[in-house]
Amino acid sequence: FKAAVLIQQWYRRHVARLEMRRRCTWRIFQSIEYACEQDQIQLHSFFSYLMDQFTPSSSKERDFISRMFISGESYKEAELEKYCDYESIEVPDSYTGPRLSFPLLPDHATALLEAFQQKQQLHARYVLNLLHETRKHLKQLPNISHVSTCYSEEVTVCGDLHGQLDDLFLIFYKNGLPSPSKSYVFNGDFVDRGKQSLEILVILFTFLLIYPKEVHLNRGNHEDHMVNLRYGFTKEVMQKYKVHGKKILKMFQNVFCWLPLATLIDQKVLIIHGGISDTTDLGMLEKIQRDKFVSVLRLKKRRESSRKPEIQTINGERESGTDAAGNETAPRLSLQPQSAQAPRTANRLEFSRWLRQTVQEQIDTCRRLVDISESEPEELTYSSMVSLKDVDESCWTRQEEWKQILDVLWSDPMPQEGCRENKVRGGGCYFGPDVTEKFLEKHSLQFLIRSHECKQEGYEFCHNRKVLTIFSASNYYEIGSNRGAYVKLGPDLIPHFVQYQANKTAHMLTMTQRQGFPVALISRVEESAFRALREKLFAHTSALISAFKAYDVDNTGRITLSNWATAVESVLRLGLPWRMLRPQLVRSTEDGMLQYKSWLDDLAMEQRSQEHIQSSLLEVIYRNRSNLETIFRIIDRDHSGLISFEEFQQTWKLFSSHMNIELTDDGINDLVRSIDFNKDGNIDFNEFLEAFRLVKQCP
Repeated sequence: FKAAVLIQQWYRRHVARLEMRRRCTWRIFQSIEYACEQDQIQLHSFFSYLMDQFTPSSSKERDFISRMFISGESYKEAELEKYCDYESIEVPDSYTGPRLSFPLLPDHATALLEAFQQKQQLHARYVLNLLHETRKHLKQLPNISHVSTCYSEEVTVCGDLHGQLDDLFLIFYKNGLPSPSKSYVFNGDFVDRGKQSLEILVILFTFLLIYPKEVHLNRGNHEDHMVNLRYGFTKEVMQKYKVHGKKILKMFQNVFCWLPLATLIDQKVLIIHGGISDTTDLGMLEKIQRDKFVSVLRLKKRRESSRKPEIQTINGERESGTDAAGNETAPRLSLQPQSAQAPRTANRLEFSRWLRQTVQEQIDTCRRLVDISESEPEELTYSSMVSLKDVDESCWTRQEEWKQILDVLWSDPMPQEGCRENKVRGGGCYFGPDVTEKFLEKHSLQFLIRSHECKQEGYEFCHNRKVLTIFSASNYYEIGSNRGAYVKLGPDLIPHFVQYQANKTAHMLTMTQRQGFPVALISRVEESAFRALREKLFAHTSALISAFKAYDVDNTGRITLSNWATAVESVLRLGLPWRMLRPQLVRSTEDGMLQYKSWLDDLAMEQRSQEHIQSSLLEVIYRNRSNLETIFRIIDRDHSGLISFEEFQQTWKLFSSHMNIELTDDGINDLVRSIDFNKDGNIDFNEFLEAFRLVKQCP
């Protein structure tokens, strides 16, 4: 009996330790993911701020600026049809892939499934034709789709797929293909991160056209061309369709903005991608002209007609808040030192020093200007954070509409009461159980189904089982990190869940998983998480050294582990339990003290073993590569993979006009020629990185 008790105690401690490791690993993955989303939104806010303040000096500049962020709105109906004309594209006789003819039939969907399983690619003509037909269908749909279980035995709801085609295949294998007796609701985030986003969209759009009453698609926060620039869908399309990729992307942008915002089952269960806020109103959602919001990340705050020329002297004689007549203007950027000027020569070293200094200062300044979350008191309601004063009625309506869509696509539930800004993601809000209860009561609903968050079991209830999160992309962070799931609802609206893991390696471990989270699997996932965390630490080496030195008053090179944890959190701001994670990150200590320089050297050595690049260069690459790649794709408006001289020149005017930099057209021409190292008349991504000189230069 004593032996049995001893074994039981040992087993419980073992399971408890595994659970603790599992939760820490999960927090690392989510914290890094959400920090990346914050970077994306802040970077976009930085460009948006410049866009709102920029006054084009010519129609050419105005056209270029309008294309940077609102390219999806710049095409009228007839222009879009003409630009993306699929009939002019010929299909060669050598093409052996699937062929589509409209109206589509179930055999077309079957052929597509078989072709994609065999890694075949659908010809660009058929992709564009499919997008045209899908767009026509979506334009006829309301903002909120209505589904009834009276016409089918059950409705299947799927969450995020994120380009993981194997998960979609597994769902269809387990649950069956869409049909008149089997309805599906796919709740957004079909694209990005995975490598087969385009195939998923083609399949879903095909079934949507074949069974328009049984297949329903909601828009997610990743059905946004600005988000696609960072997370992979833009790159995927251009790699798969090098000739017609620009046309296909243009059509996808337009189709995305026509996707419905929500689905309502039997008037009792609301399906939305993200969540709600204390101001979410289904009546307003139903009336919004949803196609106006090509990108939810950007709201054009001022009409072009009301924009007045703004003047600011370079020597800072005029205050940033007033114009020449003393009228109030939008906040302007200030440069320290204000007399900074671009080098007049094409000297690459000199240019890189100047560019790195000025751009970094302005990015830091703009982040402070656009990231208002730190200055907002915690007790404010989310609705009070959107200031509507000093805005006329039409702008007020558009801002309210934008806020409704932003909340529905980006929000997350929280266990606390109330509604507050989502500081973790940088967009949307956090809503508590009281907000959920009021919303359900107001609209006579039973519960909400949402996605947007990866869950370890593929689904999770919260808010007294009134909010259900469903996530269908298995192995999202790493093989074995999470299961995917979908939920089936019958006439009784009782949810029935089906879980799965699509990867073969993870599938081999399912028998062990039934008895608990396997040690081998959690070790693999845990190592992946800590590897990503060590990369994050290495990317902030310089900032960490400064933070450590603040605690090392006597300059001994040693700090306490408690100070180490505090300093690391102050730099990375990931909200992680650093003291608990310390044994995995700090190998050895002396008397509870850490030799922080040696620890940072070990981090650098580990990263250099993976990338044969000097550490100073590698540090900044790890920290800035995603942002720089996003900036590159923003400037590269035709998605050619190259920045033309004109694109660079016009973009640099956007920067220089609000950085108090005296730079003539000849000076810009000298700069762009100095960046074009191979002298081919364009700037590729490697040249773009080299121009920013991601390496510390000695003064």
